[in-house]
Amino acid sequence: MAFCGNCGTKTGEDIRFCPSCGTEIGTAPNPPAQPEGSAGYVPPVVPAAPTQGDIRDAQDNRTISMVAYLLFFVPLLTGAHKTSFFARFHTNQGTVLFIAAVIWGISYGILSVILLFIPLIGWLLLVILSLSGLFFVALCIVGIVNAANGTMKPLPLIGGFQVIK
Repeated sequence: MAFCGNCGTKTGEDIRFCPSCGTEIGTAPNPPAQPEGSAGYVPPVVPAAPTQGDIRDAQDNRTISMVAYLLFFVPLLTGAHKTSFFARFHTNQGTVLFIAAVIWGISYGILSVILLFIPLIGWLLLVILSLSGLFFVALCIVGIVNAANGTMKPLPLIGGFQVIK
């Protein structure tokens, strides 16, 4: 009884090629090429996979990144956004969230004055507009959870903007 040197399938003595993988029986498979100067296991390269440095950066700067969603200027004052890619990403997200909330607040103030003069429908729209402010609270929670988990996911709707480079 013979075995395939590539996949290990049991074959007959008179069979020249493996019925499973097609390798010629009696030949050893080609070993994967090792980079020069390296010995042993080399981890595979996976596109967009975090490196050990990225994971360490996320662990070291998790707290300051969570603070960036509540007080966006703290990482700016401490300089964490200059030394850490992870902190810079979350500081940018927190800053964009703050700018969006300020724009919403100004718009809310202007629209509330206008809607107060429209009976019933204006008041109903004002209540709906007031509740829309909860969207920013939800985005803040999503950002804090992302920072706590060590992920760099952009916030929905506003996460694509970049203010801090």
